[in-house]
Amino acid sequence: MKRLSRIWWSIFDGIIDRLALLGGILLAFVMLLVVAEVIMRYLVGQSIRWEFEVTEYSLVFMTFLATAWVLKEEGHVILDLLVERLRPKPKAMANTITSIVGALVCLALAWYGISTTLEFYRLDVRQPSTFNPPSFILYIIIPIGSFLLFLQFLRRAYNHLGIWRTS
Repeated sequence: MKRLSRIWWSIFDGIIDRLALLGGILLAFVMLLVVAEVIMRYLVGQSIRWEFEVTEYSLVFMTFLATAWVLKEEGHVILDLLVERLRPKPKAMANTITSIVGALVCLALAWYGISTTLEFYRLDVRQPSTFNPPSFILYIIIPIGSFLLFLQFLRRAYNHLGIWRTS
């Protein structure tokens, strides 16, 4: 059973690592696109018409592609003034509780994200913009990223619960 668990988490880590890499590539692309926009505007007097829209959509995708990886790396901003002063056992319990709350919030976000995405698909809702893309394509990353973050929060809660038990 432990071996199966290790295989599962290894696959999960591979998925979130690759998604974070994709988010980083998207960030580099957006950075280059914004630089190109500025250069075009000042040197040629023309702007890239679709730059703002692509940047806007990319910011959402970058966030949800990388968020589970950032939690795995413990890279999210945290307010730990009180928690850091606790002894190991209460600290582990506090981290377990906050991870469970985070998991529940992410599960709710994933659930409503799926509901909204499916509704946009069913109604063929489109963004009123240059590209006029179907909205479900832009929203699908929210339930995907939220579900991955939900799983990572559960993993974090389980790990901190183990620390609490052994302390």
